[in-house]
Amino acid sequence: MATITPIPKPTKLPPTASSPAGRNGRWSGYRHLLWARILELKREPEVVFWVFIFPLLLAAGLGIAFRNKPADITSVVVIQGEGAQKTLAMLQASKARSTVRATVLERDAALKGFHFGKFDLAVEANPDGSYTYYYDPARPESVLSRAEIDAALQSAAGRKDALATSSQSSSEPGSRYIDFLIPGLLGMNLMNSGMWGVGFALVEMRQRKLLKRFVATPMRRSDFLLALTSSRLVLMVIEVGLLLGFGVLVFHMRVQGSVLSVVLLGSLGAIAFGGVGLLTACRAQKIESVSGLINLVMMPMWIFSGVFFSYDKFPAMAQPFIKALPLTALNDALRATITEGATLGSQTGRLLVLAIWGGVSFILALRWFRWT
Repeated sequence: MATITPIPKPTKLPPTASSPAGRNGRWSGYRHLLWARILELKREPEVVFWVFIFPLLLAAGLGIAFRNKPADITSVVVIQGEGAQKTLAMLQASKARSTVRATVLERDAALKGFHFGKFDLAVEANPDGSYTYYYDPARPESVLSRAEIDAALQSAAGRKDALATSSQSSSEPGSRYIDFLIPGLLGMNLMNSGMWGVGFALVEMRQRKLLKRFVATPMRRSDFLLALTSSRLVLMVIEVGLLLGFGVLVFHMRVQGSVLSVVLLGSLGAIAFGGVGLLTACRAQKIESVSGLINLVMMPMWIFSGVFFSYDKFPAMAQPFIKALPLTALNDALRATITEGATLGSQTGRLLVLAIWGGVSFILALRWFRWT
């Protein structure tokens, strides 16, 4: 009697990128890679300090150092002589008496104190009734003191102002240094976290031979690089919230524009710098190499992009180059939104600069990237 051998069932292979199941789950690999990258952040406690705490400390230090404060006291020394006491009395009776601290000393002691910076200005009354001012043109406070003391003495001697003027103080949020600084620090932090968080992590995985394990998988290179780049978006939301909240609570900043617009700008900036970070590290083999490359890429933006001071101080011929930098576009867009209330539609040029840097960098990184 013939024996019937059952036909074994075919083994079900896991879906690949080219299979129908793989095509149906096109973004499943990206989602898993993104979640894995976010979980890896738990192993990097230094990220908490450099990404979240350091910008707050920097904002606090610079905000306090350059805070709005009363006018500085002008320190003046009157050289001992025939008209010294009269000069002192004229200064004490002038309108500037609240901001002037005058002292009478012997000539040698007075000039020595002035040369060593103890006094901003030295005044000597001459026998003919005129005055001689000793000031240092290289010291701004000395130049200002000369103008202030001369005006005070001229007024005390009977000079009348030709025009009637009035003054009104104005120090509203938006015009202070801290209002200029916070958007710049936010842009700089997004650049640092995007470049170092993506570029450094990529080379570290290559150096630890982790990337070789991905070669045998059906994972797409685009999924891997996109997950690595977009993982910074999670940190970006926290960065924006912490730094803006710190400025509002501590320095009473006013966010004139939409918070959603600020978040969208931060997202575009994080993606753009993540793409630049990928391009910088797509071929680097060692940590030392990528560290030098990242610093080389970021150095021009630290200097020219207006983080701590306005880039308008640079020559006109350098302005097109400066405005083409991604950090300049991000800082300008953030400042316009936060301090002026500008909409995203009014900043298409800056958004286009960020999109071009991010898109072109990602495409080139995808083309030149290698696993080993």
